[in-house]
Amino acid sequence: MKPETAYAKARDLYDRDFVAWSDEQALLLEQERYSELDLIHLIEEVRDLGKRERDAIESQLERLLLHLLKWEYQPSKRTSSWEISIKDARKQIRRLIEKYPVLAKHLENENTIYLCYKHALEDAADETGYSANTFPPESPYLLEQALDSDFLPESTAE
Repeated sequence: MKPETAYAKARDLYDRDFVAWSDEQALLLEQERYSELDLIHLIEEVRDLGKRERDAIESQLERLLLHLLKWEYQPSKRTSSWEISIKDARKQIRRLIEKYPVLAKHLENENTIYLCYKHALEDAADETGYSANTFPPESPYLLEQALDSDFLPESTAE
């Protein structure tokens, strides 16, 4: 089969059956048949692998910041499930960093912290019924604080 035909077939397979496509791409790599690889989709999928892990750690940081805000701003409504969620988010973040150490640098990025806090603030406003202006415009918690297993914020008057 001509490389151009094999490449077109691989691209079509990507759209029809992703699992079969990925198996075929792995086989082509193992056999060093590089000219037949669907490079456009292969590059996209490799990039997505790292993106999924970054998305996962951001999601956990957002959950952590959300529950820290609720803990601080709604002391009368604290539940054990909030504390469990805080502990679990910290644990999931630690696990992701242990598995993928580069994610620690991603978390330390000011833009990452800014966006995660922005989303957590929006969720906190939705879940508490408070105006978004009730909460600080920037995270009141340092990253080290938020990840510290002994840290829970002091109550802010309701």
